[in-house]
Amino acid sequence: QVQLVESGGGLVQAGGSLRLSCAVSGGTFSILTMGWFRQAPGKEREFIATITWNGGGTSYADSVKGRFTISRDNAKNTVYLQLNSLKVEDMAVYYCAARYGEVYYNNQAQYTYWGQGTQVTVSS
Repeated sequence: QVQLVESGGGLVQAGGSLRLSCAVSGGTFSILTMGWFRQAPGKEREFIATITWNGGGTSYADSVKGRFTISRDNAKNTVYLQLNSLKVEDMAVYYCAARYGEVYYNNQAQYTYWGQGTQVTVSS
């Protein structure tokens, strides 16, 4: 069973940065497609970023393109999400997701495994 544990959330001022981490255990990380999603209060969970098993392919939501960067370290079984130039509207619970596959996936329904989430709070 693949398990995902997110960390790195917290309180930051608008314009600041955070780096989220998602540690994966119980599976073969090097062949997992990884994704990040977020859910703000009263809103649907939305896609943020995804990365292929070898890091060769990435995709981002338009709302975060140019500000957020997804990356992975297969030696550490960890995927990262660097959040820069944070805005108040980025405040949400951020979730890490995974599935076995060879391409990246933008739809949450395509993911098999999920973490518990980490809260990102952005103050104005």
